[in-house]
Amino acid sequence: MSKLLVQPNLDSTGVVHNVTPASAGWSYVGFGLHDISAGTSIAVDGTGDEVCLVLLSGSARIIAGDLDTGMLQGRASVFDRVPPQAVYVPMNTGWRVEAGSDAEIAVCRAPGTGGTLPPRLIGDQNMPMETRGTGTNVRQVCNILPETEPADSLLVVEVITPAGNWSSYPPHKHDTDNLPEESYLEETYYHRINPSQGYVLHRVYDDSRDLDETMAAEDRTVVLVPRGYHPVGAPHGYESYYLNVMAGPKRIWKFKNDPAHEWMLS
Repeated sequence: MSKLLVQPNLDSTGVVHNVTPASAGWSYVGFGLHDISAGTSIAVDGTGDEVCLVLLSGSARIIAGDLDTGMLQGRASVFDRVPPQAVYVPMNTGWRVEAGSDAEIAVCRAPGTGGTLPPRLIGDQNMPMETRGTGTNVRQVCNILPETEPADSLLVVEVITPAGNWSSYPPHKHDTDNLPEESYLEETYYHRINPSQGYVLHRVYDDSRDLDETMAAEDRTVVLVPRGYHPVGAPHGYESYYLNVMAGPKRIWKFKNDPAHEWMLS
C-alpha cells in the first residue's frame, strides 16, 4: 500500500480522517473529516492553525468565536453541482459543529500567521464555480477559499470531473519556492466517487522518477501530494469529486506543467 494513499476510518467514532503534518511528513497542511449524526456535535479548541470548515453534505450549525451561522442547509451530495457552505476560523479560535441532519464535514487546516481575521461564513454565493478544459479534460471547479479571499495560509477548492475525463491535467506541480514562476504548496486530495464502488487513478511523480506512484483511489480515500505532478483520471462510468487543501510558506498558487505534456495546451 502506498504511503501517499490514506484509507478512511469508518468505525463508530465518526472521525473518518485525521491527517496532520506529522502523519504526512510535511510542514503545513492538515486535513480532517467527520461524519456527524443528526442531533450530535463536535467541538474543538483553538490552536495555532487557521481552519476552513466545509459542510460537504447535510445540514449543520457552526459556531466559531462570535460567529453563529444558525442552521445551514447544505447539499444532499457533493455531486449536486452547487457550492457548499463553509466557515473560515482564524487561529486561536475554538469552533463547534451541531448537526441538524447526518452531515459530512471537512476540516482544512494550516498554520496561522496573524490571527487578525474574524471568523466568517463563506456562503455559497461567495464561491465562484467555473468550467475548465476542453474535450475529455473538462471539469467543474468551485473555489471555496482562493488566494483572492483573505486567509493566512489556506487554499481550498473542490472539483467534479465527469466520467471518462481527466483533471489536474496536463500534469502540473507546485513543489518549488521559486516565485513568480512556481510556488511551494503541499496538497491533499479527498476523493469521492459516484457510484461509490468505483475508483479514480491518481498518479504522483517527479521529474527524476524518484517519486512515481499510481494509485487506485477509492471512495473517501485521501491522497497526499508532497511534491511532483499529480494528474487524476476518472474511468468510464464513474464520476469523480475531490476536495483540495493546499498550503505552504507563501499563500499563492503558481504551478509548472510537465514539459513533456504541455504541448496539448497549444
